[in-house]
Amino acid sequence: MSDAGNEQHGAGHEKAPSRRRRRFPGISSRAYEHPADRSALVALRKLSGFDTVFKALSGLLPERSLRLLFLSDSVRVSDQQFAHLDDMLRDACHILDLEKVPPMYVNQDPQPNAMCIGLDEPIIVVTTGLVELLDEEEMRAVVGHEVGHALSGHAVYRTILLFLTNLAVRVAWIPLGNLAIMAIVTALREWFRKSELSADRAGLLVGQDLKASMRGLMKIAGGNHLHEMNVDAFLQQAEEYEASGDLRDSVLKILNVLPRTHPFSAVRAAELKKWAESRDHQRIMDGHYPRRGEDKDTSVTDSFRESAAHYANSVKSSKDPLMKLVSDIAGGAGDLGGRVRRGFGGFTGPGSSGGSTPRDGSDRAGSTDDTGGPADTPPRDAT
Repeated sequence: MSDAGNEQHGAGHEKAPSRRRRRFPGISSRAYEHPADRSALVALRKLSGFDTVFKALSGLLPERSLRLLFLSDSVRVSDQQFAHLDDMLRDACHILDLEKVPPMYVNQDPQPNAMCIGLDEPIIVVTTGLVELLDEEEMRAVVGHEVGHALSGHAVYRTILLFLTNLAVRVAWIPLGNLAIMAIVTALREWFRKSELSADRAGLLVGQDLKASMRGLMKIAGGNHLHEMNVDAFLQQAEEYEASGDLRDSVLKILNVLPRTHPFSAVRAAELKKWAESRDHQRIMDGHYPRRGEDKDTSVTDSFRESAAHYANSVKSSKDPLMKLVSDIAGGAGDLGGRVRRGFGGFTGPGSSGGSTPRDGSDRAGSTDDTGGPADTPPRDAT
């Protein structure tokens, strides 16, 4: 494994990173993918004719239109435009050994946002709101996050998710048609939330600065007021979010996250810190990681087994009331019926039929998307 030092990238453009970083020649996306994300992707890639089917859909998806739109109405990153982002992009591709550097555009939008889309070739788009919000090292982690999406092949599924979400809005007046599409969209969103955890890990491998990754997630949650925020306190929020409340709160958490394409920022920060401190991350940094050349030999069964083991461990170690109950059921604990009734006591008053509104006003849970808009609007990739 070598370090990413000064590299020549493009005619007359000298790449000079602010500090040396380890690079990972031939690294497979399996090295950093979340177990649930990885097992889903391996299974999809093993399906006979899967690539053919998705390429057949390309005629229905507005990819060519999107490319022309960004080309005509955004600023393409290069050594002449947003040169510092061009340096970060090429550095990220060098570190993760992504052979073809994807085109990158800056789009005028005050909402901090980034996405990686495309069927044949990925396109990375960042908004002016994001560029203005983050400092150099925080932005480097975001660029690495998007390059991680590209290396994992997430751009294809993200494009389809965007297309289907738009389609669901257009056919909302057709009850059965909308229900069928939204069932697929809900499944894709569940996968995509896991893929975001994978891309956060890729961003850390590129930036190699955990504090910068934490700051970036904190700014996405609370804006450009870093002097008013504290990383440890932010992570404490994630711990409180997981452990507090009763079964009622556990259900509300599920309802809150269903319409989102992304996990909540504090949860993402906690997940990334946990992975950064793990043996898996240390092995990658030491140069021990799966190579792309071995991907064809990947076992679907092994991937599902790893995913199942991950979820089993998550349930056992979780402080969430619902996960504790599931763990107790698996362990054969007694009086579960009574515990369930006590856990959901907040939903109903004495003698009620169970249809009352939660006291905390949480009947609105799940009514907004990542940006606070209606849940049936197209999802935004909040990095």
